[in-house]
Amino acid sequence: MLYFNEMATVKKKKKTDGAEEKILSAARKLFTEKGFDAVKTRDIAKEAGINLALLNYYFRSKENLFVIIMKENMAKFMEVITKIVDNEETSLEQKIEVLVANYIDILSVNPDMPLFVIRNSRIDDQRMKMRGKFMNSYFMEQVQDSIKKGKIENINPANLILNIVGLTIFPFVAHRMFQSANGFTQKEFNELMQERKKLIPKWIEAMLKVK
Repeated sequence: MLYFNEMATVKKKKKTDGAEEKILSAARKLFTEKGFDAVKTRDIAKEAGINLALLNYYFRSKENLFVIIMKENMAKFMEVITKIVDNEETSLEQKIEVLVANYIDILSVNPDMPLFVIRNSRIDDQRMKMRGKFMNSYFMEQVQDSIKKGKIENINPANLILNIVGLTIFPFVAHRMFQSANGFTQKEFNELMQERKKLIPKWIEAMLKVK
């Protein structure tokens, strides 16, 4: 009898092992589509195909789910940024090329990530951390040094960051509207973004060029 009880426990555990990821996947989808405030825990449970009690058992609240997902999303960006902007072996131009290429690669796989970030206001601390990574990086030292040596325009470095981020990320923010308005398939949109890998660094270089 003990054996069968143990087997029942094992089967029950296996049955619920995938519940956490189902809940997280459903939450990612709904938070992206509707924003934090418009999503209820019962909506997430329904999307995940589980009961509300199981969701509460694993995550307790919608807020806890949001924090987990937000940290996942921002961590992906932070990991890319840190490795690139603090690399002392690459030039400023190379860093811009690599930043653009990596962002486009990440967003091509996760096209709704920027919209997720924009639609939800409870991430100011994460955005400040990201800004801090840029402003206190070797990348910024290179920008300041290039300005002093007259290699690039004397601009506020924040504008350089905004230009890189804006040119790279905005197409993904508006990708659904853009594809719908222009009849682009997902494949055609991805090809367009791959083309921007080469174009954006050239546009940034032209902006920085001393006249």
